[in-house]
Amino acid sequence: MKKIFRLEKILVLGGLAAAVIICRIFQIPCLYKAISGIPCPTCGITRAYLALLRLDIQAAFAYHPLFWTVPILFLFYLFDGKIFSKKALNIMIPSVIVALFFIRWIILIV
Repeated sequence: MKKIFRLEKILVLGGLAAAVIICRIFQIPCLYKAISGIPCPTCGITRAYLALLRLDIQAAFAYHPLFWTVPILFLFYLFDGKIFSKKALNIMIPSVIVALFFIRWIILIV
């Protein structure tokens, strides 16, 4: 039964990836930025991964310095937040990553 849930989660992630690719192909802007006028906490992630695909790591960090944390968050999502045997680590690591995103966002909009 656990494998079915993981398959569903992988399909959800695949759907999100497809949506990002479609938005990129058709040059659809960030809806958050279009509505509010300020960039969202993840603005630059897509460009960072495109730079990483070109093996331009410096540009990837310039577009969004936390791009490398997204796979970690995906692992926590796939494994129901239970990657480590210590519960404190399973709570602390995603919390710190989310906090870093919001700190970067506040610095970006100020």
